[in-house]
Amino acid sequence: MLTKNNIKLIRSLEQKKYRTKEGVFVAEGPKVVGDLLDAMRPRKVFATSEWISGNDTRGIDVETVSEEELSRISFLQHPQQVLALFPIPTNEESDDYTETLKGKLTLALDSVQDPGNLGTIIRIADWFGIETILCSHETADVYNPKVVQATMGSIARVRVIYTDLPQTLSLLKQQMPVYGTLLDGENIHSKSLSQEGVIVMGNEGKGISPSVSGIITDRILIPNYPEGRHTTDSLNVAIATAITCAEFRRRATE
Repeated sequence: MLTKNNIKLIRSLEQKKYRTKEGVFVAEGPKVVGDLLDAMRPRKVFATSEWISGNDTRGIDVETVSEEELSRISFLQHPQQVLALFPIPTNEESDDYTETLKGKLTLALDSVQDPGNLGTIIRIADWFGIETILCSHETADVYNPKVVQATMGSIARVRVIYTDLPQTLSLLKQQMPVYGTLLDGENIHSKSLSQEGVIVMGNEGKGISPSVSGIITDRILIPNYPEGRHTTDSLNVAIATAITCAEFRRRATE
């Protein structure tokens, strides 16, 4: 039976300070929970009998709940059979990621603040085989329930590291190109692109900050069509990330 303490705990996890205090985050739905179960052991699972009957729950602390009880703890408008509490991984912040990122494409997010955008970008990174995302400390928290849900399980396969972004990029710049999407950049479709480096994506409203733009070695632009036509000022950051990653990966097949 779902207790008041469990309800209070789970609802509190909507806020970062309580996620940090408890060391857990919330994942919901068969897809997201299923992918995370392949990667880590949950602290606790709350699920309907329908979900439990269709999944291997040996060695997992599972509590059976009704649909009505699930709706009391869910952050979704339409709860989806299962809600699980997973431990927040302890990622030690390092001053030098050069060795682990060498030979790979990496994303860097400069103050991306919308949880939906962050979750979608993590999903995009997973699709294009990008294993690591570096985030400024001003970027939305990856364990926000809205972010976790938007990843659709990709959070289990993409490492997200919060760091002093200008400092980290300055170190990486010595070993690999640092690309940035900027309005004064070179057309991404004609520019030479490497399969090693960091791709920086900026804030939804302000773009890449001055402290980061000065570090960028290769400025790129997604052009609008036709050239010179009056159009919107910018693309959504998640859409821009998808277009950019697709172009980098397309070049790898040429």
